[in-house]
Amino acid sequence: MEVNERTLASLGFEEVRAALAGRCRTDVGRDRARARPFLDTKNEVLAAYALVDEARLLKSEPLSLPIGGLIDTRPAVDRAARGGMLEPRELLAITAALFAFERANEVLGERAQKLPGLAILGRRLPVLSRLATRLDRSFEASGEISDRASVELKDARDQARALHKRIRARLDELLRDERFAPNLQEAYYSVRNDRYVVPVKSSHQREVGGIVHNASQTGQTLFVEPSELIGLGNELAIAQSLVVEEERKVLLELSGLVGREASGIIGGVEASAQLDELEAIAGLAADLHAITPALENADGALVMNGLRHPRLVLKGGEVIANNVELHDARALVVSGPNAGGKTVTLTGVGLCALMARAALPVPCDPGSRLPLFNQVHSAVGDLQDLQQGLSTFSAHVTMLRDIVQVARHGSLVLIDEIAADTDPREGAAIATAVLEELLGKGAVILVTTHLEELKALAHLDKRFVNARVGFDPRRMAPTYRLQLGFAGASSAIDIARRVGLPEAICARAHDLATNAGGALSKAIAAAEDERRRLFEQRDAAEQDAQQARAAKERAEAVLEAATRARKEEEIRFRSALQAELEFARTQIRELVEKLEQDRSGKALKAAQSAAAELTARINEQAVAERSTRTELKGEVRELAPLELKPGARARLKSLDTEVEILDVAQDTATVAAGAMKMRVPLAELGPAGKAKGASRPPGVESKAARLEKAEKAAAKPLAMASPTLDVRGERTEDALRLVEQFLDRALRQGEAAAVILHGHGTGAIKRELREHLRSSPYARSFRPGDGTEGGDAVTVVLLG
Repeated sequence: MEVNERTLASLGFEEVRAALAGRCRTDVGRDRARARPFLDTKNEVLAAYALVDEARLLKSEPLSLPIGGLIDTRPAVDRAARGGMLEPRELLAITAALFAFERANEVLGERAQKLPGLAILGRRLPVLSRLATRLDRSFEASGEISDRASVELKDARDQARALHKRIRARLDELLRDERFAPNLQEAYYSVRNDRYVVPVKSSHQREVGGIVHNASQTGQTLFVEPSELIGLGNELAIAQSLVVEEERKVLLELSGLVGREASGIIGGVEASAQLDELEAIAGLAADLHAITPALENADGALVMNGLRHPRLVLKGGEVIANNVELHDARALVVSGPNAGGKTVTLTGVGLCALMARAALPVPCDPGSRLPLFNQVHSAVGDLQDLQQGLSTFSAHVTMLRDIVQVARHGSLVLIDEIAADTDPREGAAIATAVLEELLGKGAVILVTTHLEELKALAHLDKRFVNARVGFDPRRMAPTYRLQLGFAGASSAIDIARRVGLPEAICARAHDLATNAGGALSKAIAAAEDERRRLFEQRDAAEQDAQQARAAKERAEAVLEAATRARKEEEIRFRSALQAELEFARTQIRELVEKLEQDRSGKALKAAQSAAAELTARINEQAVAERSTRTELKGEVRELAPLELKPGARARLKSLDTEVEILDVAQDTATVAAGAMKMRVPLAELGPAGKAKGASRPPGVESKAARLEKAEKAAAKPLAMASPTLDVRGERTEDALRLVEQFLDRALRQGEAAAVILHGHGTGAIKRELREHLRSSPYARSFRPGDGTEGGDAVTVVLLG
């Protein structure tokens, strides 16, 4: 990444670095933020952005790492590694850092799955619990070395404290002594030059023997160490020197322990600085409402949705967001009124390009894409150089010369008011030549201008595209909104009128400008009017289409809601009806059990007939309810047309299952459901679901169908449907009772059919059984078995 200091200054990147440093919580983090570098490769930028995204995720918990306020201890640690003795305040700072390292390491370790990059960084924070504890217990909260630091230090301090106590006790006695007290100015004692003294009147010096250590400014008071305390004072001085020596030994020992872990501690400080910077970036991104852009190669599209100038956002207040896009075109020509936001657009794009190279989120909306430029050049601002005797135009051309010399493929070039301060015709020629040269080198260009010839380039060269900043004629002020695809008028006369230029002058200027427009200006204006009309038509068509789609969606939603409401009401109704019918069936069954004792059989048959009819109605309601529920869930299959012919598929309504039609005779049909065959009324049959898979030409059978016919043609063993009841050898009365119990149990277990094996014999049981089944509440229908089921020796009962 190549960028010179002038470009950094004109785009204001140092302000972004300062804003980042201001959000750091440690000195080392602030130093790192102020020197935030530009990364060389796309992989480096992507890796740095990944860490930034993890830091933003950590901040959203919300959680801050416990590293705030850490001091840069690297110089002290380095000195300890070389055998130097550290001061208590330095050791205390190292202690705080070690505890912070341990807590931050733990926080990131707990989130290693969610924040893998930060967890790896956290592992660089050394966990030196023993050293941290040793340092911590060696100091008091005030910063003084603690008695716990060593046994020798405690003994030396105990001895010094005992001497202090003895001296104070003797001084208290002297102050109360009636012969000694009159010699004192006041009844107190103090410490001068590390010796205990009393304030003696200068006129009574001879009455108090001892050493004079100091005197008052007036000379009226002498501070005397009494003779009897000189010995104890000497002992105290020796004890205190021992304390100082022991404290020095403790500091040397602790410094040595720190020096042995110097590399780990220094690495931890650097890791904590990086973590602090990452948290600051997360905070800056939140304040800027910034996103991580998708990164393109140098030839990729530039798409900045909702671009907001970072410096303006940092200053607060309302910032107008604009879309800036370059796809096939590689040069954006921005025109429009002065102070309308043209330069803001240029510097905003340039600053975001620098931020992306530094892996800083940019203030744009999601979906934005940025090429990774390898150079950023800016010719923005006042270029007049009085020291070198250059005019504004000369300095501007010098800057263009320097940019053209070094620009290459992958460069971003920002030029404000290109070739403006000279003859417009010659300036436009120079500007066009410079832009064509830069495009030939593969650069991406954003340029602002008032020159009509440059606005016309978008109509002549597909590498150029126009954009304009808007102007509100009612307010006579810029709107600061960028419109892509349009060239803008300078609105110089309107702005002059707004700032107070006399109306007569403005009117005269308007007349002159209207009549002075050349063919090029008029052609550009006509093209812009036509483009504006087409855009308005397109926008109107899109709006109509959007309204139509919205109306369709609303209608579909209303229809769906109404259909669902109807289905849900039907389900509630059928559920309630089924519950009532179940209750009635239970009562009838209880009645049947009571009537079984009636030998005449008439009442029993009547009750059985009513139960059968009620059961049929319950089954109808259950099938209808299941069908409605299936429709409501959106699982209704497409139905095939009902064909009443052998081989066709149909749905048996009473069982809600698909069957195959074997034969049709008048108003009944013989159907097969698996191994079970039965004759049912045609009214019980409905359309079956369409078969999935590709259709087959008429007359062409599938392999599976041919195999099925072969299996049917082959001899088969005798098969019986399950469950089966064998009543052979039973008396007729016992057999009928067993059948009723068997059918009741099968129906309760959810069986669809049952088989009763009665044999041939005299045929009495068969006749009585089939006569009984005609009025049985359990039998929907029945039939003799076929050849594979046992023939006429069995009766197949369809339950229901």
